[in-house]
Amino acid sequence: MNAARSRAPARGFTLIELLITLALVGLLAMTSLPLYQVTERRLKESELREALRTIRSGLDAYKAAVDAGALKKEAGQSGYPPTLEILTESLQRADAADPNGTDAASRIQILRRLPRDPFFADPQVPAAQTWNLRGYASRADDPQPAADVFDVSSKSTATALDGTPYASW
Repeated sequence: MNAARSRAPARGFTLIELLITLALVGLLAMTSLPLYQVTERRLKESELREALRTIRSGLDAYKAAVDAGALKKEAGQSGYPPTLEILTESLQRADAADPNGTDAASRIQILRRLPRDPFFADPQVPAAQTWNLRGYASRADDPQPAADVFDVSSKSTATALDGTPYASW
């Protein structure tokens, strides 16, 4: 009887305890993965909204500069930029005192950089090519590119969390 009492109790985890712990950790991981995916998608949607807002503000600023006479407009043009890239270029002001000047007062730059479509997969493609372009003369329900850029939309065919296609934003 003394031999049984002098024996120390076994320490450590049993196989059952380890399996239950592993099952609980797996269950927690399975429930957190969809939450992570939704959070990541919301972040991309927020980036898309911000990028669209930035580009559309730039297009409006370019049009306002043309309408105010700060930038040249050829006869027959809408007043919107011919490309997205022109929004990031340093443009000669039409109303500058020195038409050939290179000082800051005789130049205008609408955007510092052109944002990319966050849903566009290939990072090698230039930012301007990640967007669908809509010309001024095209209809709103059937946007088509033209000689100018009136609006932009995402090239993504995916649907947003609210059920609307990203291309319609």
